[in-house]
Amino acid sequence: DRRRDSPAAGSPIQPIIKDVGEVYSRLLDHRPVIQGEIRYFVKEFEEKRGLRELRVLENLKNTIFETNERVLPKCEQAMQDNLSETFKRLQAANTMIHRLQEREYEVRKLQADKVMAREEKCIAHWEEFMKEQQNKRAEVDEEHRKAMERLKEQYSEMEKELAKYVSF
Repeated sequence: DRRRDSPAAGSPIQPIIKDVGEVYSRLLDHRPVIQGEIRYFVKEFEEKRGLRELRVLENLKNTIFETNERVLPKCEQAMQDNLSETFKRLQAANTMIHRLQEREYEVRKLQADKVMAREEKCIAHWEEFMKEQQNKRAEVDEEHRKAMERLKEQYSEMEKELAKYVSF
């Protein structure tokens, strides 16, 4: 229905409109050109980047191969040599420390035995001293008791003699 209503349908204006549309698309519609340029840029970028990444990957592959084939075995051998040497040194150090601990234990045991002997000697000496003090105390008490008896006898004799003189 629109074609029938529009004045350009089937009229000589239609080729003009078509030409104007082509001119418009060539002059003002840049999408096809821009899309072509973008495709070209992406293609060039990917090719250059792809080559650069291939070189990087090839270098990495060579480095890994060299490391696996040459460096790693050398490192393993050096590690084995050093580990066996270190293990021997550790065993020697362990043996020496064990000996030192045994000597220290023996010295401590001797010191403890000496301390125990001294303590036992001191205890025996103290007990002997206390017995001696008990004996001396008993002797002093006995002397004191005898002295008191002598004094009582002396005073009782003095009282008897004094009683003789009081009667005068």
